Amino acid sequence: MTPPIPPGWRDQLAAETRQAYWPKLLAFVAAERAAHTVFPPDDEVFSALALTAYADTKVLLLGQDPYHADGQAHGLAFSVPPGVAPPPSLRNIFKELHSDLGLPLPRTGYLAPWAAQGVLLLNAVLTVRAHHANSHHGRGWEQFTDAVLRALAARAQPVVFVLWGAYARRKAALLDPARHTVIASAHPSPLSAHQGFFGSHPFSQINAALIAHGEAALDWRLPGGEA
Repeated sequence: MTPPIPPGWRDQLAAETRQAYWPKLLAFVAAERAAHTVFPPDDEVFSALALTAYADTKVLLLGQDPYHADGQAHGLAFSVPPGVAPPPSLRNIFKELHSDLGLPLPRTGYLAPWAAQGVLLLNAVLTVRAHHANSHHGRGWEQFTDAVLRALAARAQPVVFVLWGAYARRKAALLDPARHTVIASAHPSPLSAHQGFFGSHPFSQINAALIAHGEAALDWRLPGGEA
């Protein structure tokens, strides 16, 4: 059973749980779990919201769909649990991190330290059937996560929205670039990373925007780095 909305977001998203789509979405996910393996596990569906509360969010990094291979998805966009090898898109993110800031390439793909500093690692769709990419697309998750973006866009304190890839860039229509910073580029996947992701310097751009917003720059280092 999908857990309740985490306390740090409950006030902002309570209205969504009263919409007609919400019980249909939860029933769909429950039926999928009864018949198939679904990622991430129930208790990790809202991990991004649990680790980065509304009031603490400084940066929103938007993914599209959870990883659909065994053992990878744990509720944070682009992240994998400790001990799991980083998938190709995450390896490319780390290459750009190294190129942009000169930081060592991390050995871990676990991005919770970023979430703890205010980076909301949100996928647009929060569940997926095992080994079937985008299999829960169009079932209601997008309406819910659009509400997350709108809630942040309505906030007085500016947010840095990071939109990688064509799907994420379409979400810019929900945002006010006069109030917030929007950083957009190609997606880090191997299919598109050489078409504008590599060399885009997103991490230094994020830190510069945070400083301009009156916030401290983020420490993007992850444990276990190697040169």
